[in-house]
This record gives sequence, structure tokens and C-alpha cells, in this order.
Amino acid sequence: MGERTEFRTGDKAPNNGVYIEFGETGSNVQDPEQIELQAGDTFPETTKPKRIWKNKRDLSRQHPQIR
Repeated sequence: MGERTEFRTGDKAPNNGVYIEFGETGSNVQDPEQIELQAGDTFPETTKPKRIWKNKRDLSRQHPQIR
């Protein structure tokens, strides 16, 4: 089983990194909030209810470029 990739307000960050606000349905958010957290830091409130936090690094891995 892999590491979680979606986090909610009050969860603890598993790793150091930049986390970005994401829509509840997995959609992008216009002008998303970005935060830098250290491992163990608590995720803050999102700008709207039901949004989640994702590690910005993980977002680039989900869509590999096809050559």
C-alpha cells in the first residue's frame, strides 16, 4: 500500500514539500493556495470547504510525457 496523496485540514504532512490546494472532484482550482510544510506540520484550512491538499511534486508525476 502506498503513501497517501490527498490531505485534509488538520492532517499531518508526511514529507517536506510544497502542497497545493485542489478541488474536491480532483479538478484544478483557479489561483490555488500553495503552502510549504515540513514533515509533521499540520495542514491549514483551505480557502473553500471540501477542498484538499496535494503535494505539488506528486502532481507532476501523474502525467508522464509521451515521446
